[in-house]
Amino acid sequence: MSSIDLNSLNLAELKQLSKDVAKAISGFEDRKKSEARAALEAQAKELGFTLGELLGVGGGKTRSPATAKYRHPENASITWSGRGRKPHWFSDAIAKGVSPESLTV
Repeated sequence: MSSIDLNSLNLAELKQLSKDVAKAISGFEDRKKSEARAALEAQAKELGFTLGELLGVGGGKTRSPATAKYRHPENASITWSGRGRKPHWFSDAIAKGVSPESLTV
């Protein structure tokens, strides 16, 4: 490994050296992760699995589409499942004193 006299470098050169070192470290870590992932995938394949199956990622069950639970008081084609953010029409109806039960499908 070459020896660099840091005291002979100016500020701009030191900053550039710092950036170069950070980039080299990041590249080294990425290469090592890739190698480790490839080794694990090969070992999993030997055992008849995918790495995703062993780690429990990917290939999971998808959620079924939510069914409508609430209906807009004036336009029956507008519905809300009760999941996620409340729509403005639902919040406005509740603020006007309409009960949530009266908006159910």
